[in-house]
Amino acid sequence: MSYIFSVITPELFAFACLVTLLGGFVKGAVGFAMPLIMISGMGIAIAPELIIAGIVLPIVVSNVWQVGRAGMGQAREAVIEHWRYIVLVCVMILVSAQFLRLIPTDTLFIVLGVPVVALCLIQIAGWRPIIPAHLRRAFEWAAGIFSGILGGLTGTWGPPTVLYLLALGTPRDRQMSVQGVIYGLGSVMLFMGHVQSGVLNAQTWPFSAALVVPGLLGMWLGFKLGDRFDPDRFRKVTLWVLVIAGANLIRRGVMG
Repeated sequence: MSYIFSVITPELFAFACLVTLLGGFVKGAVGFAMPLIMISGMGIAIAPELIIAGIVLPIVVSNVWQVGRAGMGQAREAVIEHWRYIVLVCVMILVSAQFLRLIPTDTLFIVLGVPVVALCLIQIAGWRPIIPAHLRRAFEWAAGIFSGILGGLTGTWGPPTVLYLLALGTPRDRQMSVQGVIYGLGSVMLFMGHVQSGVLNAQTWPFSAALVVPGLLGMWLGFKLGDRFDPDRFRKVTLWVLVIAGANLIRRGVMG
């Protein structure tokens, strides 16, 4: 614990655990939003670079669990069908992660907040891009590059991935397994990228490792209790909460 409290106070660590528990619960219940919740929630009181370090290991472990639940057969099919998008996301996460420490703190709050607000509002509005078959290849390249850059800088590439799958008309029952593969492989690249960037280091990795426990506990509760909620209503409430939290991150960045 002494290693953890060298970078964060006990009170803020307890707060980070509660936010991670909530993020894990939502991920278990509806399959997404764990990094969005961790970023926007912890951003209320914790420095953005430490937030990014903190989310890395919980994201890796939770995504491995999600892939395992979906089954390896579906995972192989997802890789075969979406390999271009997956490769681009992974490469761009690794590359863009190297620039995180060059961004000033106030600007980083804005970088974290703007995608949260924009992507959540898009999902609330129900906007769904329609991509003609002859433009699919170009769309895969553009979407993969954008998602990867966003993932390396903010730790989240889930919402653009959901939009990508919707645009391609991916059946709902396949979306979870495809998302699991993309999130799983991307999270491994996020880990490697931030080890290389220095964001995840000897001082910050114990904090990230400690957050794995509440993250997995939250997911387990989400798996068990998720069926008791109306998934569409629960999803919309979650998105509106994220919009408010993301707006607060932007406020911190603008006002300093």
